[in-house]
Amino acid sequence: MRTQRRALLAPWRPCAAALAAGALLPLAFAPFNLWPLAIACPAALMLLWQQRAPRLAAALGYCFGAGYFGAGTWWLYISIHDHGPAPMWLSLALVLLVVAYMASFYGLLGWLTARFLPAAGPWRQYAGLPAAWLLMEWLRGWVLSGFPWLSLGYSQTDTWLAAYAPVVGVYGLSALLLLQGGGLLALWQGRGRARLAALALGALIWGGAWLLGREAWTQPYGAPVTVAVLQGAIPQDEKWQLNNREPTMALYRSLNEQALGARLIVWPEAAIPELANEIPRYLADIQVSSRSHGSDVVMGALRLADNGEDVYNSILALTQNVVFYDKRHLVPFAEYFPVPPFVRSWLRFMSLPYSDFTSGSALQGPLLASGLRLAPSICYEDAFGSAQLSLDARSDLLVNVTNDAWFGRSPARYQHLQIARMRAIEAGRYLVRAGNDGVSAIIGPEGQLVAVAPEYRSAVLRGTVVARRGLSPYLKLGNWPVLLLGLAALALAAWKRSS
Repeated sequence: MRTQRRALLAPWRPCAAALAAGALLPLAFAPFNLWPLAIACPAALMLLWQQRAPRLAAALGYCFGAGYFGAGTWWLYISIHDHGPAPMWLSLALVLLVVAYMASFYGLLGWLTARFLPAAGPWRQYAGLPAAWLLMEWLRGWVLSGFPWLSLGYSQTDTWLAAYAPVVGVYGLSALLLLQGGGLLALWQGRGRARLAALALGALIWGGAWLLGREAWTQPYGAPVTVAVLQGAIPQDEKWQLNNREPTMALYRSLNEQALGARLIVWPEAAIPELANEIPRYLADIQVSSRSHGSDVVMGALRLADNGEDVYNSILALTQNVVFYDKRHLVPFAEYFPVPPFVRSWLRFMSLPYSDFTSGSALQGPLLASGLRLAPSICYEDAFGSAQLSLDARSDLLVNVTNDAWFGRSPARYQHLQIARMRAIEAGRYLVRAGNDGVSAIIGPEGQLVAVAPEYRSAVLRGTVVARRGLSPYLKLGNWPVLLLGLAALALAAWKRSS
């Protein structure tokens, strides 16, 4: 009887270890920045997967993913419950549904690697597992609209490895971390030659990063440009209340007056809680007063299309003319609802006064303002780096407007800032970021924080940027080289098992 009980309990021990490894992994990202965990936690799962049957490997992967996204994206509850507002049971159910869905990628990864890869050895550690994990990360970034949050590579914005980002992008960084995870496994289990090979691989990766860090892929172009970022810090639960409309407009008018003289002034996402079409006089006054002081204004705004039906989440550039960019990658169940109309009212928990937004055209070009070509992005649209490649390649400066107040005082805003920093590194360009209550920042072409506004209060952040031109290898080729190498490595590892 005791033997049977031990047999029944045995799978729970590795599952608990996998859950713990996954729950620790978010600490590798901002604001904690314990980046070695991005190597150690995947290595722990690789170790747990060894010599496992496909079904148990799937369970281990699922537990790891549940810990990963449960600990890493719990803040979704704040947006749904506190600012939705949805009842607690529905908020918890929706968060658990997201976590369960994301965990399923790691469960499938476990099953596939147990079924088709060698059970152990270098082909598994250095080819099969890193390649399979890399391809899974890429898939979860676009399947069913995609959720690329917490891709491993983002954890490296402050390490030497960030120098690889302009060459191979964030997914290439993930692959390098996974290769080192395989090396860590070899150091733990191997002997003599295997350990030397693991150390040599680590030295090669970090030595290459040091050399690449001395390479400049883009060059400054033209004179420095002064910029100002406006941060209104309107509480999210008050923003869309009708009696706050006029005070909000007055606040941003005042902040804009303080920023006059800066060549470029940037407002956050949907700064004014009203359709731009309904406040033409207000926008005209901002445009005229700013232009008279040599300033162009770029602001997040909601706008109604000419057909009187489609609503866009946009960026308006108040230059000599008014031009705009419409958000292309909308957030499911927040900005649009992929369900029949009769259930929309029940599902619509975000307190916005409009039903579905319309996605912008994929063929939009850079915005022209302040003598610069701006590559715009709105909110978590900047997490889809490959979708921004065409715009970034034609730009001098990146601009992101966002509203992370949806997630309260949680790690979400710092994770998002880290994503923005990675976009700047990949493109080799400055990035100006305006948030409703933070983190508003000016980010340098190496991902450095040039200037940061104080969080949770009204502020005008001032700084200077320089237009940069030239194309990094990643802007030229995107993710394709890394994905093709991953496919080739995975095919070779699978062939080694069958041969």
